Amino acid sequence: MSLTTVHPADTDAPILDVLAERWSTRIFDAQTPIDEDALASALEAARWAPSANNTQPWRFVVARRGTDAHAALVGALMCFNQSWAADAGALVVFAAAASLDGKPLNWAVYDTGQAAAYFTVQAHASGLHTHQMGGFDRAAIGEAFGFGDDLAAVTVMAVGALGSLAEAPEALRERELAPRTRRPIADSLIAND
Repeated sequence: MSLTTVHPADTDAPILDVLAERWSTRIFDAQTPIDEDALASALEAARWAPSANNTQPWRFVVARRGTDAHAALVGALMCFNQSWAADAGALVVFAAAASLDGKPLNWAVYDTGQAAAYFTVQAHASGLHTHQMGGFDRAAIGEAFGFGDDLAAVTVMAVGALGSLAEAPEALRERELAPRTRRPIADSLIAND
């Protein structure tokens, strides 16, 4: 069974194919280098995400597998994430700046999340696979990459070529094959008048 055929979302209303087909894999091909053109397109999409007053509070760390930067990021991940994310062709940190010219950027984390979302959608459209992680040591990343007090990692994203389901450990296979679910939209709506 191919991973690419088991994951289309069962949506209640039509959405773009690139959104319905995207999922967060934990199975990356540990041999295939990152597709540099696809990565560049994903970063360009992130660059064009909207932000409050066009402040663009996001900053990125891109660390390709085999580099010291990649090793530092893998070391900053929580144990379970280390077990699979190290195989990704690259790890990307999305960090948010808290202020600009001494003025607080109250929407910085939200805007950085939009940049990560744009990156994710473009990466998938370009044939890459991604998985965002919250399980990491924020201080270790800041120290490794010289973040000042004004910059903090929001998420770390594994990105790369999809790996083989057959070669993945059983625990990862089970997670990959589990049905994709979301709560009904009605459960998220506070008002819909």
